[in-house]
Amino acid sequence: MNNKGKAGKTVKKSPRPSHNGRPVSVKGTSSGKNISGISDRAGRRKKSSRKKKPQNILKHIVLAVVIVIVVLAVCALGYGFFEMRIEQSGLEIDQQSWSQQSSEGGGQEQWQAEGAPYIDVELLTPNSYSRPQIPIEQVNYIAIHYTANPGSTAISNRNYFENLATTQDNKVSSHFVVGLDGEVVQCIPTSEMSYATNARNVDTISIECCHPDETGQFNDATYSSAVKLTAWLCTRFGLDTDQVIRHYDVTGKDCPKYYVENPDAWFRMKSDIAAQIQTDYELQGK
Repeated sequence: MNNKGKAGKTVKKSPRPSHNGRPVSVKGTSSGKNISGISDRAGRRKKSSRKKKPQNILKHIVLAVVIVIVVLAVCALGYGFFEMRIEQSGLEIDQQSWSQQSSEGGGQEQWQAEGAPYIDVELLTPNSYSRPQIPIEQVNYIAIHYTANPGSTAISNRNYFENLATTQDNKVSSHFVVGLDGEVVQCIPTSEMSYATNARNVDTISIECCHPDETGQFNDATYSSAVKLTAWLCTRFGLDTDQVIRHYDVTGKDCPKYYVENPDAWFRMKSDIAAQIQTDYELQGK
């Protein structure tokens, strides 16, 4: 169709009529703008997700660390409780074992009737520094020591041995400690080894004796109880005074000091022990 008028000019195309007769304007498409907007939003979401990714990793790491700490704390508490229960069980077994030994051996009254001094049983807590719980297969000697700590008491020496489990300063102990008032404290059962007499620990019962001064001489109360205790132990294990020794006789150490530096005093002590052994055997009807 020719769109030119009579004068030969181009005639503009009239708007396309709608079905209701109204003209409909033709608008340009907005698809380019929409695509651009979608692309921008997608870009922003990617940037946001990239920012969130390290944060999520950090959160997971922190959570993992917290879980590990909690697990370790629970394990530590459980182990501590387990150790405490073992220690309590060990003490209970100790007490039961000692009660059984006491009843089989007659107990305190029977021991005193046999010639022993009163013995205050204060066993050390089992530990590798003062009570290793190593069995003595056979008792062959009784060793006499001095504390080398003038004026100290039997119980204070016992407590020193006990605290070695914590301080770990040294490995030392004794089966018995005889105090300045003649009191006797037992620290270790005679069926176990003490750390007192070096090479003879494996077959020797050790007796530490308190003393009032630097000379190392025992006072009368300490001396009397030491003699009675040593003699009674000799009768229990079938020993004689040849098997009563000083720490000095094993290692050459100046212990017990006064009875190393004064041999006559040692011979007198052994003589008194021999006489007490005979008295004890008579008390025991042997």
